[in-house]
Amino acid sequence: MKTLILNIDRDDDFGRKANVKSPIIGVEQNLDAANKLGRIDPEDSDLNAIFLAVATYDTLKKEGKDVEVATICGHISVGVKSDQILAAQLEEVIKQTDAKDVIFVSDGAEDEYILPIIQSRIMISSIKRVTVKQSKALEDTYYRIIKLLDDDKVKKQFMFPIALIIIVGAVFVLLDMVGSGFGAILFTLGMYLLIRVFNVEKNIIGIWVEIKSGFLTAKISFYTYIVSIIVLGISMFYAWNLVQPDIAEGIPWIIPLLSFLKNIVWGIAAAGLISVFGRVTDIYVREKKVRWSYWIIPFSLLGFSFISSAVFESLYISLRTNIALDPFYTPTFIGNIAVGVLIAFIGAVTYHYIKDTYGTEKHELEIEKTTTIHAKKT
Repeated sequence: MKTLILNIDRDDDFGRKANVKSPIIGVEQNLDAANKLGRIDPEDSDLNAIFLAVATYDTLKKEGKDVEVATICGHISVGVKSDQILAAQLEEVIKQTDAKDVIFVSDGAEDEYILPIIQSRIMISSIKRVTVKQSKALEDTYYRIIKLLDDDKVKKQFMFPIALIIIVGAVFVLLDMVGSGFGAILFTLGMYLLIRVFNVEKNIIGIWVEIKSGFLTAKISFYTYIVSIIVLGISMFYAWNLVQPDIAEGIPWIIPLLSFLKNIVWGIAAAGLISVFGRVTDIYVREKKVRWSYWIIPFSLLGFSFISSAVFESLYISLRTNIALDPFYTPTFIGNIAVGVLIAFIGAVTYHYIKDTYGTEKHELEIEKTTTIHAKKT
């Protein structure tokens, strides 16, 4: 029974550096390949692996064993392509040598990733490892870390937040705002953890794709989104400035919160209306039709703004001045609530009317089109 002493060069150092064609079968051919590679890169660990393979061959040959030595080489792109080449060369070597088992010679953890491929084709009777430039444990650890960092999943889950935190911290250090930078780092990390917890990565990616697409194709919605963000930012800044007098020692936190909410409501509504306008315009330009499903959004935004601003304003006055229910009986509160409900009611009624009318017309057109096609066929 012939035993094959198999050496693996997974990243094809022999082919790339010494122009040696693989598979390399036989003692003379392996020594010749080692000589060519040694002249170019004497420190390459593949040299020690191939010499270990030849030494093992000599030892077993003296013992009267039927052995052969071979080296197979993969590709610089270590992975699927490299392993496919190695698998094909292994089958060729097994066919030429008629070997029944293998003594696997390895110079590191990287080559050992091909063990399952070898085991699926021939029995492995022994594994011999050679370490040259560093200890085996250190090399294995280094290789595993490199492979781990090359994994896209690891990059997205661990490397991305670390990189983001470093960038945010660096920006604030350059601005000489170290204290604020620490707060910004905590805020960034907190936002990232919230995104991960609620699994909204795809939504954020979708928004980014939409923004990029709008920038490249000059969509109206791209610019209206920017305006909406600016309007929302200005509204937040405006509301925050108005909150400052209510932030004082002894004042319950609910009062500044209500002050902020009542002053930002109309900014949110304005940003929403601008965004919807851009979206509807884009759809009309691209598809030459109106999406009636967007009809109710402006009514909802306006109705929500009137009602919520009235509620927040009355709650704020009630808690700020220690007046129980008087702010809820004022003409302003009742009027805003009535206007908000009326707008929402008009939006709902007109939406359902348009939906029914448009849906009926669309259905009739489809029936007419189907009838026309059927008549032409007959």
